[in-house]
Amino acid sequence: MDFATTVRARLETLGYGQKDLAQAVQVTDSYISQLLTRRKAPPDRDRTDIYPKMEAFLQLEPGELERLVDLARTEELRRKLGQTPEPMFKEFRNLVLRKCAPATRDDVRVVFEGRPFGTLEQLITRKLLEVVQRVARQELDSEDWMQLAARVGGRSHEEMRVIVLEFLDTDVLHVSNDNCIAFLDPLVQSWDIDLKSLRLDITLSHGLVEDTHRTFTYVEGAPDGDSPDSALAEFLGNPDLHDGVTEEEIRLLRCQRFDGKRPNKLYYYRALQNLRDPLHFHEDKNA
Repeated sequence: MDFATTVRARLETLGYGQKDLAQAVQVTDSYISQLLTRRKAPPDRDRTDIYPKMEAFLQLEPGELERLVDLARTEELRRKLGQTPEPMFKEFRNLVLRKCAPATRDDVRVVFEGRPFGTLEQLITRKLLEVVQRVARQELDSEDWMQLAARVGGRSHEEMRVIVLEFLDTDVLHVSNDNCIAFLDPLVQSWDIDLKSLRLDITLSHGLVEDTHRTFTYVEGAPDGDSPDSALAEFLGNPDLHDGVTEEEIRLLRCQRFDGKRPNKLYYYRALQNLRDPLHFHEDKNA
């Protein structure tokens, strides 16, 4: 059985309706209806918080709905891989160019228009979307932020959660005008790129985000599997080593440079312990 069939069957077995499920998950009745009638695809499990809540309410084994969604999304991905990417939604491209640093904007525009949705456009837009989605995902867990956003937008708490969930599950080919207005425009202050080194600098809006600056660099990697990125991935894939590493700690680990040396997963384990040891840092007496 697929996701929609499983959920509908459990609702019937337990004697619940769609409205009961919507209340348990803190979303609108309309959102649940669209999921169960297949008018809307279930979101990626890494971009939502609804599945554990659904499984608990429907008395399902933890991870059962996520497994069904993963299977469906894998099949959809295989289908899409055979298609040629289309140029981005016009308003999204205009927003991206408007946020670009003035000194770089004309050069970037020439590349965008010469190769619609080419390598540079994909690199920049995917990274901008990824950064803003990461911020939105953090705020999804903040009841104060949700209530504030709902009041400002004149929406209910459940409606605001649906807006965030749908934004988290979008991609560069499906960004909507609402996404631009609600998230990308207010959160992205500006961005710039060095077209030679492909260093990308993103500045988020002050007052909305504490850490406003993000920098991404693209460097030549080792020819085999012993690159810093592969070692870090191996470290993060072992819960016994990373012990609940945070996003901020991962960002600091990624910033380290090795001058041609090849670290292993144990290096990152020791580096994480150093980051967490207060003896390695001066106390801020002004705090």
